[in-house]
Amino acid sequence: MKSVKDSLLNRTSIRRYEREAIPEETMDFIYDAIRNTPTSYNGQQFSVIDISDQQLKEELYALTNQKQLKTCNRLLIFCSDYNKIARLAEKKGLDMPPFTNTMDGVVIGIIDASLAMMSAVVAAEAEGLGCNCVGYLRTVDPAKVAELLHLPKGVFVVCGLALGIPREHPDLKPKQHRDTVFFKNRYCADEERLVDDLLKYDEEISAYNTTRSGTTSDNDWCGHILDYYRHAMEYRILDYLKAQGYDVQR
Repeated sequence: MKSVKDSLLNRTSIRRYEREAIPEETMDFIYDAIRNTPTSYNGQQFSVIDISDQQLKEELYALTNQKQLKTCNRLLIFCSDYNKIARLAEKKGLDMPPFTNTMDGVVIGIIDASLAMMSAVVAAEAEGLGCNCVGYLRTVDPAKVAELLHLPKGVFVVCGLALGIPREHPDLKPKQHRDTVFFKNRYCADEERLVDDLLKYDEEISAYNTTRSGTTSDNDWCGHILDYYRHAMEYRILDYLKAQGYDVQR
């Protein structure tokens, strides 16, 4: 088993996997790590769908064109979930407040599911597995994904996590330097310096993309991320949330 330090600091996104199955005891460990995730109020406002069915993985691949969805051994789908507590409240004759109609309700479910996914990432990395977070499952065709996964009202996809025995070992991607991430006691006091530091990082990413192993590109950081934002503005996530029972009012 890898150390926590190695698991966290040397993590890379893996998109190609061996055909070898993940041992069930390893999946049990990942399950338990997920279950022990800290959540808001201990409300555990999340659920995980573990997909091993190859046909279903292929259908999700057809939607996203993300090859890791069909080559991974297991695909974990992390969902915000208020269905479980709503069903229990109904059984106990308790009123379920319309918490899913608030922005806080949406955010809490996303945070819980995201924390659970990070628990899974750390556990998987510690066991020597490769993994890749797939946010596109949330946005590519939300209604179709909800149909494929039989999601009830009160449940929506936050992110997918592909798992498997790694067949590749990509270069470690540069991340923002400490001075652009961590501030003392208040938000950055010197924004001019912040921008200068970000410009240096932008140049570092450009150099990485042109020299990394595997597929190279001429992408910088800033322009490339802004392109993602422009594309993401076409998503109609609020409509999807409403269809799943999240009629956000405030």
